[in-house]
Amino acid sequence: MIPNITRGAKMTGLVSYPAGPGRSNEHENPHVVAGHEAVLFAAPAGELSHSDAIELAHEIDTARIVLGTEVFYTNRRKMNAAIDDGTPRSVALADATSDRNVWHCSLSLNPDEGQLPDATWGAIAADFMREMGFDDPNSPRPAARWVAIRHGTTTAGGDHIHIAASAVREDGTKVDTFNDFKRAQAACGTLERAHGLVVLTSRENDRGTRGVKPAEAGVAARSGAVETARARLERTVRACATASKTEGEFVRRLRAEKVLVRPRYDTGTTGSVVGYSVAATPTAAERAAGGKPVWFGGGRLAKDLTLPRLRDEWETTGTAQQDAAAEWSAARRGAAVIITTGRERTQLDAGLMARAAEDIGKWNTYLSSIPASDTAQWARAAGRTAGVFAAWSARTEPTPGPLAKAATALSQSAQIPAHQRITPDPDRRHAGGAALIVMQTALTARGGAAANALLLRQMMRTMEAFADAERAAGNARQAHELVRVRERELTTLHTQLVRKSVADRGAVSPASDSAPRAVTARDDGRPDGVSAEAWEAARLTGLGNTSGAPHRGGPAYAPTASPGDGADRADRGARGAGEAYER
Repeated sequence: MIPNITRGAKMTGLVSYPAGPGRSNEHENPHVVAGHEAVLFAAPAGELSHSDAIELAHEIDTARIVLGTEVFYTNRRKMNAAIDDGTPRSVALADATSDRNVWHCSLSLNPDEGQLPDATWGAIAADFMREMGFDDPNSPRPAARWVAIRHGTTTAGGDHIHIAASAVREDGTKVDTFNDFKRAQAACGTLERAHGLVVLTSRENDRGTRGVKPAEAGVAARSGAVETARARLERTVRACATASKTEGEFVRRLRAEKVLVRPRYDTGTTGSVVGYSVAATPTAAERAAGGKPVWFGGGRLAKDLTLPRLRDEWETTGTAQQDAAAEWSAARRGAAVIITTGRERTQLDAGLMARAAEDIGKWNTYLSSIPASDTAQWARAAGRTAGVFAAWSARTEPTPGPLAKAATALSQSAQIPAHQRITPDPDRRHAGGAALIVMQTALTARGGAAANALLLRQMMRTMEAFADAERAAGNARQAHELVRVRERELTTLHTQLVRKSVADRGAVSPASDSAPRAVTARDDGRPDGVSAEAWEAARLTGLGNTSGAPHRGGPAYAPTASPGDGADRADRGARGAGEAYER
């Protein structure tokens, strides 16, 4: 069960929403399932009308209006962002503080859980408001008025209710809503067990990710985007972080991707960077309409994208720290990057894709050495692998495709509490070389599909390793998601790449009626005129000649090669790339 809390200033507006038709006319039979005793006394027995909703709102708001209690809330994130932009603290505080006497929380089930009876939802709502301190019969403090309204499923099919509550108690005192987001998660965990609901293991292990807010989804839908700005930014930040060797390079990569970046300095300083925020650059149409950038801190994107966590993977030798400080300062001022000859500006040769496959083969060997019980090291490895997929997606997918979906699925496995992060080790493998290669390799019209197929096959093995690790840790749902993405998304993409490589390189088609080509000992069973790269890709998936007598050593003769064997036998033309791309 997922809680989603928002605050506001107008009770009539809040209660009218669940009683209305909804944004997509999805609301059906809105009715009250639970509430404060005074509100239930005034509520109609059947379907709510708009006038009923207005009456209920006034009933809930009675104590605040009669006793004149004011409830103000300061948005600390908004205030800190304004201060970072140079706004005086007093002005930023005033701008970020507003009336928030209305408290709203929706409780939603996964569509797979089906629908609950009204009586069960009523009991859940009452227990939840007791756990949150609004209406506890065992407390000496007076209750605050509230109502729970049900109006069918979400557009995605999930059963849910809306709870509208006053932040003012019957005696005029305020309800303590401090840390209510975390308390709501804890309350849901308690109620899942009490009412026989599916228990979210991600919450139990503190490995959950932020859900998509309705407002974010609405903005994406209105603009025609296939994903939210936050999802796109998370993938971009992850790709840039994984491909970067230093903090300064990370800043430059983000700016090269047209991402707005600003540092967050330690209190009272302008030299010690302790965090960062990113935003998508507004389009010309958005600027013309008065739109402003929406900023997200690294921790709001994902737990493993905070600056301290990212710094665990970067080099700090030489002038790295001074260079980073200069790049942060330039980003804050909107000035040009300081270093213009960084390795992020080098376009790499397509031959290095075979090197990336070799690196991922070594990465898979490293994964096999991690104990199943080492949650922190598996999470760190998941984040790095997600970064490779994200970097590859950034280079090859104009819109989110299989690689982006793989990055998203793996990033779920990277979410652990900050105190569980492992000690930085410069000698530990980090897959940064592969991320660098896939993000900067020149896109060629011919010959690249086979190398991409080899790399993808290795990455699919990596996905299998993480699915096994999640299964061993008891996270069956996450293991299932990793397997699903591998089987439905990556397998299809791999098949497409292999077929393209066969067409590009002239390998014998499985549907070919032509006679086998001559075989020489020099090319280990390859037909004359077929490159080693294309032949290896065909071997890897069992594609190749199936007519006539099979070629000895070809795909119709030998069992399908393992991904590791394929990577070991792939074209090594890029061996001279240098140590800069190791690990």
